[in-house]
Formats: sequence, C-alpha cells, structure tokens
Amino acid sequence: MQHWARRLEQEIDGVMRIFGGVQQLREIYKDNRNLFEVQENEPQKLVEKVAGDIESLLDRKVQALKRLADAAENFQKAHRWQDNIKEEDILYYDAKADAELDDPESEDVERGSKASTLRLDFVEDSNFKNKVNYSYTAVQIPTDIYKGSTIILNELNWTEALENVFIENRRQDPTLLWQVFGSATGVTRYYPATPWRAPKKIDLYDVRRRPWYIQGASSPKDMVIIVDVSGSVSGLTLKLMKTSVCEMLDTLSDDDYVNVASFNEKAQPVSCFTHLVQANVRNKKVFKEAVQGMVAKGTTGYKAGFEYAFDQLQNSNITRANCNKMIMMFTDGGEDRVQDVFEKYNWPNRTVRVFTFSVGQHNYDVTPLQWMACANKGYYFEIPSIGAIRINTQEYLDVLGRPMVLAGKEAKQVQWTNVYEDALGLGLVVTGTLPVFNLTQDGPGEKKNQLILGVMGIDVALNDIKRLTPNYTLGANGYVFAIDLNGYVLLHPNLKPQVSQMGGLKRGCKPCKRGPPDSLPFLPQTTNFREPVTLDFLDAELEDENKEEIRRSMIDGNKGHKQIRTLVKSLDERYIDEVMRNYTWVPIRSTNYSLGLVLPPYSTFYLQANLSDQILQVKYFEFLLPSSFESEGHVFIAPREYCKDLNASDNNTEFLKNFIELMEKVTPDSKQCNNFLLHNLILDTGITQQLVERVWRDQDLNTYSLLAVFAATDGGITRVFPNKAAEDWTENPEPFNASFYRRSLDNHGYVFKPPHQDALLRPLELENDTVGILVSTAVELSLGGRTLRPAVVGVKLDLEAWAEKFKVLASNRTHQDQPQKCGPSSHCEMDCEVNNEDLLCVLIDDGGFLVLSNQNHQWDQQVGRFFSEVDANLMLALYNNSFYTRKESYDYQAACAPQPPGNLGSAPRGIFVPTIADFLNLAWWTSAAAWSLFQQLLYGIIYHSWFHADPAEAEGNPEVRESSCVMKQTQYYFGSVNASYNAIIDCGNCSRLFHAQRLTNTNLLFVVAEKPMCSQCEAGRLLQKETHCPADGPEQCELVQRPRYRRGPHICFDYNATEDTSDCGRGASFPPSLGVLVSLQLLLLLGLPPRPQPQVHAHASRHL
Repeated sequence: MQHWARRLEQEIDGVMRIFGGVQQLREIYKDNRNLFEVQENEPQKLVEKVAGDIESLLDRKVQALKRLADAAENFQKAHRWQDNIKEEDILYYDAKADAELDDPESEDVERGSKASTLRLDFVEDSNFKNKVNYSYTAVQIPTDIYKGSTIILNELNWTEALENVFIENRRQDPTLLWQVFGSATGVTRYYPATPWRAPKKIDLYDVRRRPWYIQGASSPKDMVIIVDVSGSVSGLTLKLMKTSVCEMLDTLSDDDYVNVASFNEKAQPVSCFTHLVQANVRNKKVFKEAVQGMVAKGTTGYKAGFEYAFDQLQNSNITRANCNKMIMMFTDGGEDRVQDVFEKYNWPNRTVRVFTFSVGQHNYDVTPLQWMACANKGYYFEIPSIGAIRINTQEYLDVLGRPMVLAGKEAKQVQWTNVYEDALGLGLVVTGTLPVFNLTQDGPGEKKNQLILGVMGIDVALNDIKRLTPNYTLGANGYVFAIDLNGYVLLHPNLKPQVSQMGGLKRGCKPCKRGPPDSLPFLPQTTNFREPVTLDFLDAELEDENKEEIRRSMIDGNKGHKQIRTLVKSLDERYIDEVMRNYTWVPIRSTNYSLGLVLPPYSTFYLQANLSDQILQVKYFEFLLPSSFESEGHVFIAPREYCKDLNASDNNTEFLKNFIELMEKVTPDSKQCNNFLLHNLILDTGITQQLVERVWRDQDLNTYSLLAVFAATDGGITRVFPNKAAEDWTENPEPFNASFYRRSLDNHGYVFKPPHQDALLRPLELENDTVGILVSTAVELSLGGRTLRPAVVGVKLDLEAWAEKFKVLASNRTHQDQPQKCGPSSHCEMDCEVNNEDLLCVLIDDGGFLVLSNQNHQWDQQVGRFFSEVDANLMLALYNNSFYTRKESYDYQAACAPQPPGNLGSAPRGIFVPTIADFLNLAWWTSAAAWSLFQQLLYGIIYHSWFHADPAEAEGNPEVRESSCVMKQTQYYFGSVNASYNAIIDCGNCSRLFHAQRLTNTNLLFVVAEKPMCSQCEAGRLLQKETHCPADGPEQCELVQRPRYRRGPHICFDYNATEDTSDCGRGASFPPSLGVLVSLQLLLLLGLPPRPQPQVHAHASRHL
C-alpha cells in the first residue's frame, strides 16, 4: 500500500509541477518586480485608525442627536395645549395614507377624510434605498391608536417644528440617514419623508416596541413576571394573560433580565429557568412557548407569587442588570393585599416597583391591586380585552423613565444599539438614541414634570461603517470585526442574517436545504425586524479559550494583541482548517463598541501595483477583452467597486462588459475610481496572461486528463484555460469569496475539492460527459525577506479519467498497458484494479468527502458525498482510530421553512369560544362575558387578521416562506494520526481489515479495505449534514447556567428622591358606558366598523 501511496503522491505532484505553474508564476512576479511595491499591514496602526474613523463618524451623528433633543424639549415646552383641536387643523404627511387609500376596508377611506394629509412627490435615493422627499417629514401612527384623539393631534402640532431641525441637520451633515423622533404616545415623525412600507396584513408597528426606543427610554431592567393561574381565571382571561406576557417580553432588550412564574397556592417558574436570565431572543422564545402551557387550577395565593418574585430579585449570585427592579403581576383580581410581604421585602426603601394588571371582564374589587401598585412605586393597569394588551404592556416604561427625567442633563447620554433591521428598508443599522424629556411644570413653584416625551434616534447603516475598514489589503482571510458590551458582533464577515424585505418572521421552523454559499444565490431573507440581530462573537467564529479571553478584554474596553492557533470553518461550511491568526483590538472611544483586526501571518504584507506606464496599462487591459479569451483563456473579474459609475451585475459576463465600457471613458487614475483596485486588477491580468504564455499554451491537457488549468489572484482576476472550460466553471468570481481560494491560502500543499453532492439529490448530471475535481495550491513569494501569498493556481481533473488512473496507480502493474490478473492459482498480490470486487480503495479528503474510488458505480454517483453515506462502517472506524476529529457548532442565522400551524400555535390570537363547563359555570355568566364576546367580535371585524396570525406575521410579508432558525453543523477534519495505519473492524461474526495512509503534501487520505462480508458490520452512521435544532440550538436551560461574560450600560437611573409616585393608575379613563354599548351594537348590526377608542390612562396627560 505504501508503494501505491508513493505513486499517487508522485503523479499528483508531477501534474501540479507541470501544469500548476507555481514556480513559473513566482518567476513572473520577480520579473515584473518594478511594477509593484510590497506594503505592510501594521495591525496596531490599522485598528487604531479605523476605530478613530468610526468614532468620528458616530460623533457627527451624536451632535445632530443633541440638537434634535434640545429642540424637541424647547418646542414642547413652548407649545400651548389645545383641548378643541381638530384633525383638519393639522397638516402633515401621513406615511400610511397611500396604503390606506389603496385599501378599500381602511377606516379613513370609509369616513372619506383626508383633509389633514399632504400629498408629496418623491425621488429615488440610493443612500436610503427608497423614494424620499427632503422638504418634509413623515408621520406614522400605530393602527390601534386613533389619529383624531386630542393627545395625538397636539403631539402632531408641536412636533411639526422638528422638520426645520431635521433639514438643518442634513445640511450640516449630508451623510445623515433616517432622523426619527419616537413619541411616548406612539407617534413616529421621521425625516426625510417616505411612504410607509405597509405589509399586506395589518400593520402592528409601534415605535415604542422598537429595540432603539426601548433602550433609549429607560435604564436596564430586572423583571419578574408572575401570572395568576388559580381556578377563577376563566378561559378567555387566561388566554389574555398568556398573550399579555408575550407582549410584555417583547418590551425587553438584551440589557434586561427576566423570569416568568405562575402561581396559585404555590409559585413555580413556567419554564426550565430557575433564576433571572438575559432577555435575549432565544430565552424569550423559551418563555413564550412555556407560557402557552399554563393551566388554571387551585386558589389564588398572592403571597406565594410575590415571595417567589422577591426571592428572584434578591439573588445576587447570578448575572443580572442590577438597575431597575420590578414585579409585573397579571391576575383577574383578589382581596389580599399581602402587606406583610411588602413590609418584609420592599419597605421602607421600595427598591422594587410593583406593576399590577387586572385582566379580563369581571366583578372583583380592584382596590387591592391598585393599592399594591401605589404602595410600591408602580402602576395599576386594566386589560379588559385583547385590544388593550399592546398599549398596557408597554406604558410601564413611562414610570421607569421618571428617574431619568428627574436626573436631567446627567441622563442625557447617547447610547448606541445592537444591530437590527431598519423598518424602512435600509438594511442592517445601529441607532444612536437620546431621551427627550418633558420640561413643563404645572405652575410656578410646582414639581418638575416626570414624563419622558420620547426618544430621538439617528440611524447609521452598517455598510457606512464597513466602508471605513480596509477592503482588500487584508487578503482573503483577514478581516475587521467589532463587538458591543454584550459580546454581540456589530461587524463581522460571518454576520449574514437572513434579512427580509418586509421584516416578517414566522415562528416554528423545519429544516430547509442550504447549498454552498460560494456557489449558490443568496439565501431567502427572513429576519424579523422587531428583533435585534444578536450574533455573539463566539458564535460568529468557532469558540475556544483564546477567543473567550479576547472577547472579555474587548468588552472591558482594553487594548490587546494575541497570536493564536485556532479552527476556522470554510466558506462553504464543509471543512475545518487549523490555522494561525493574529488578533489586535482597541476600544472605539465614546461608544460601547470595541474594534478588532484579524490577520493571518501570510497577510502581513500585500502587493500594491504601480502601473505608471500607460502603454503597459493599455497592453494588459487588452487581455480583459473577450476577443483575447480564445488564445489567452477566459477571465472572470471580481465584482468589486472599482469606480463610482460602474454598474453592478450578478452576471460576470455583463459586469465585465460594463467594466470595459467604463474603462473606455475613464483611466485607471481617474478620481472617481479606486486606483488601488484598478491598478492591481490590471497588473494581475498581465501577470496571469504571462502564465498562459509560458506554461499553459504549449501543454496538452488531455495527456494528463485535465479539463482546465486556472489561476486566481488577490487583485480579483480568475483566469481559466482553455476558454471552453469557463462554461463549466462554477466557482465564485470573487476569489475572496471562493472556498478553494481561501482554503488554499491556509493550507500547505495541494487542496482537493470534489464536486458537491447532496445525498438527497440525484447523482451528478454530467455536462459533456465531464465532471471535474479541483486541485489548488497557494503561490508563496519571498521578496526581500517579506513573505506573502498573492495568488492560487490549480488544475481541474477529469473525474472519469482519473478514476481509471487511480485504479492503475493503486495496482501492481507499472502502466495501463500491462494488465495482470491475480487468480487463485497465481502468486501475485491483490490490488485495487483487478480485485475491485474484493477490495475497496478510496481517496477521501480532509472533510471526509469521497474524492476517488476504484468502484465503477461510485465515481459518478457518490464522489463528493460524505463518506459515511458511502460506507458508514469504515468511516466510523476511521473516526474511532483518530484519523478524523469532529467539530460541532451552531448556525444561528439559518433559514428554515415554516412549520404548519398546530392546534396550539394560534391559541393566543384566537377568538374565545366558551366551553360547556363555562356555560354551566354561574360565575362565568355573572361576569361580563357577554361584553367580552361582543368586543372580540367587534375587533374581529376591524382587525380580523390580527386574530389569525401572530404579530410578526402580520407585520411581515405573507409571501415570505422561510424564517430564521438554528441549525446544528458538524464538520470533520484530520486528526492526530499522520502515518500509515492498519486496523481490523471487529463485527462479531465477521471482521474487516483496512489500511489508511495520509498522502504527503495533500489533503487526502488513501484507504484500502476489505469489502464487508456480512450485514452485522453496518454499525452507527456519522452525520455531517446540517440538521435543524427543535429547541433553537444547544439546550437553553443548560446554557443559562454558564452565561457568557458581558457588561451592562455604565449608567443606571432607577431612583430619584424627588419622584412623585402618586400617579399610579386608577383604572381606565373611559370605561364602557351604556351609551357606548348601544352605539357599538348599532354599528355592529349595520355592519359599519367603528373607530377604535384610544386606551388612555390617568397618567397619559403628558401635555401638562
């Protein structure tokens, strides 16, 4: 076998030496040494410069934010409240007006009033990816808020003055994107004006539930939600409670901590979480699913519920927010005030706020609930129906904002958010936020107003930040990244969330097929714009102790540098490579972000072309023309931003055509072009053409059964020879995004890449009867003691021909014309050619994928598959004998097909249907069930889709068929065994002998094994295919026991001695009266949808 292995090694090396042209390309670079300079990447200087540039960019936004916040406070202070204001008195652009005009069921269309709405003209703006109007602001009002209410009209009146400030900000900084004021009343005024991106279903967007608003409106929270599940809770009330808890969870961000418990005589957590956990997306999903399992039984025991909650908040042995502490209790009512519990745990300091929610229609005395809230600096709310849930589960933020307002200037600090998707189509953004306070007073000498008016926000697109980072000087495997205090990435090449056009996300996922990212179109985009994009640095990369240490240092705001040996996943997610990387990091001052730079040692230096000779420029440029392809090979150029006026295209032929047309109008030294990119591209065009001239053109590829030879460069050129081979070229034209290119740089020797084949798909469909195996290797230059790898060269093997050649090389004959049959009477040794019925001979790559086989039925049907799908028993033996090591990780950015709705899926949104037990229950009839059912029917007419789809689906595009989910990935890579190895697979009644040996200077393992003689050898099968995780990744209950290091915001406003807590809720201001009931019934009978009444509370008079 060792003899066969040497013959294979020699054949591969010989072909690569003759056709690869590694040595010749080195000489070409040296011959053209006067055409380029070798530049150095100095990590510390680079990362400090980029951090400084990002700081300057964000600082300009901060100044604009401060101007807006100051102006808003002054405008509101000078505003005179108008009790008799009417809709026709206010002229503004309603961003949803056009959509409502198109909707025949719209409330505004039916009442025929559009007098208050401006009609605007818009122009396309590529910066906003939208049509905009720079002369006006736009207003968005949530669907469940009545536009004609006095509060809303006054809000529109005073915020109109912000228009001029928005415009002046843009004049001072033309790079500003969306400037937004989110009001505590729910009104959003943003600039420049653009029509609202209305979904097909009901629009449930409310600015007060946006990640940036929540973060800016209050300090971090430690929240315990307790839910009364005693027997008195009726079916409808319990459904309302479940929905209310889910809506409450949506008001929390990653800076908050939460737990949810149910109680009757005893209290217990609804989920597996036994203590406060971070309110991230995955933990909140666990809560939401667990809440649906709550069942009502037993008697009400407020004491048990509150004692559980206080114990949770007093637990100092866990990570938590350590700022605002609160208990949110949902109940249908009770008589016990549990004063002894409050005296024991919360008085006299009252460090924990208590918010109480009376849920459902009932006749219980609510005075004890009001007292609990008022005695503990909280607020009392009523949720009589589903229409009151959203407003009442978010207005507690006004109470939490009181200490912030009273702190004044000290609390006026800009905060920067996590990454999230912009609702208006900008894509991924971060937002700078600044709270806006009510500066009015009730009268001379009166106490200062405690209400927050809203939050001012300015968006910064991630793409604008990326433009400040080095693009192509870091090489294919170098990159810049940034993280926040939670360890979430702001910038990272692996941050690729599935972003939707409308932001829809459907709960519940099933596996969907995903192909190699470097060869298939971009995946369906499905991120929910209601949720932040939270990808931890340790999930963006393969986690190890060194990276944990780097992450902690960055979160702490330190500088640092560390060279580490680590694992990296290939771009097509099939392979793992062990590599060296240099990490350098610094904090970005005046922000919560930290910036890092990752460089492989071979990317310390890079080439910078210096083509000052215009005649040479023209000569090399001619080799980009399609007319030269027949003689010089086909050229693919990387789709980079070479010039501002260059039209992008996903079709490389079209992109090349656009590039050539532009180059006929401008020179590579034009100011509108990136001279570095253009000069390097043209230089590499000439360099690779010389390789054709010196090596490829005079060789007969058929002699060695080659389909093509190729070269790819850092400059963005991929040259494939001969020209006809380009028809079957499927690799990414951007070398930096091609898996073979990046892996070749990270590995020494020859890297084999078999064609990708999925076990569920049909065998390879041959075009022109040819399928190829890519073999590539990096070209390493040493110039004046400086080492770099500016190119990769390789060949494409004819699979069918090399399958035959493989059998010859692994046989006892010296060449193809010497057949030798080893029969029972002969004394020759068995080999892989003649004895292919008895011996299995294969080449497997370092990922465990089949490359070549001596089995005739395998070369076209199974090459490229994971070897466990071909021979599970043998692959398991290779793994057990340390030829392979397994690495498991989770992809938190995958897209999955939605799960069909189950029986419980839509329960929180369904209309309540009383059961037989309800009909027989006297308490049910004596409650206000009739009114509840009537109200449900009424809302069903107005918001029928709300009851049949969850909020995210309602906000999103119903045509989106995939949603975000977690996929478990398993990759294999070479283990510790390097030498030849013999072993026996013991299968009980029968056994198999196998030999395995690594081929020198390749990523191949040569295996010769006896064919299985009995079925008992079919043992367990190793899995490599990506699989869906039903529980959204690794077990959340286990993960929260070892939380990752994080730091919360450095400021906390949860207490102020001057806070007035007397405004603590006294029920709804507009209880349903007999007149209202009669009117609504008449409207229902007439089939006319009534105008929804606003949910207004005593504390809503924010104009005072």
